[in-house]
Amino acid sequence: MLRYSVKLTHTPGDMVRADVDALRTAGFSDRDVLDITEVVGYYAYVNRIADALGVAVEDWIPDDA
Repeated sequence: MLRYSVKLTHTPGDMVRADVDALRTAGFSDRDVLDITEVVGYYAYVNRIADALGVAVEDWIPDDA
């Protein structure tokens, strides 16, 4: 799941059916795959919007996060 999530975050254009198949082989259901993909995609979306609009990082978030 983490390999899939990192790949989707860093190189979304490189995703292939084998990435989803690996999740299924690991025991994830189709619903699980959808949930993982939606969470990763939403997180990326929200961060891009925040970055584009210059939203300030919360004070409690460490600089290396």
